Amino acid sequence: MPKMKTHKGAARRFKITGSGKLLRMQGGKSHLRRKKSRRVKALFDKMIPMAPVDAKRIKKLLPYA
Repeated sequence: MPKMKTHKGAARRFKITGSGKLLRMQGGKSHLRRKKSRRVKALFDKMIPMAPVDAKRIKKLLPYA
């Protein structure tokens, strides 16, 4: 049986924590940024946990993460 390939696009976008949770970046952080407040722009820099429904699908793309 050959090794499974990691989906490179998913590997760059998602991070798996030590406990197995999937983290993703917040969307909308680069477009129309001038009108957003400093507090809102700072919130975009943090990674947030994914919904469990989506996490199951993404974990198939990252078999060795």
